[in-house]
Amino acid sequence: MQMSRFAVAVDGSAESKRAAQMAAEMAKLAGAELQLVTVVRPPEGWWGIEGSPPTPEAMSSAIASARSELLTPIQKSLDVEAEAVLEVGEPGGAIINFCSENEIDMLFVGRRGAGVVERVMMGSVADRLAHNAPCPVVIVP
Repeated sequence: MQMSRFAVAVDGSAESKRAAQMAAEMAKLAGAELQLVTVVRPPEGWWGIEGSPPTPEAMSSAIASARSELLTPIQKSLDVEAEAVLEVGEPGGAIINFCSENEIDMLFVGRRGAGVVERVMMGSVADRLAHNAPCPVVIVP
């Protein structure tokens, strides 16, 4: 089986940074493309909890911040070329959709990344990916 497209889900946690390093090493060995994927949650209020949808400025700011503070530093730290991809929405679902739409052969993800409250309310993103991703998932401690 030829593995030519790898993705790694990054959220800025130490675990996701280790996952990015492992994915880069594996991509280099396999001669595979590597994509760093992060998901921006819309600012509070868009989920119908309270208030109205975020302003375009708030959304633009959240996206710019994710790119400059998260994706670019990780991208620069790797010793392979990696495309930075930014999605918007709920992390688990957005990453699953990304893998399906882009025919990803292997997904790397850190074991933990979300805060305790989010994990209790929504479950672990890594757990959701392990059970629902359309490709093999490597969970990195």
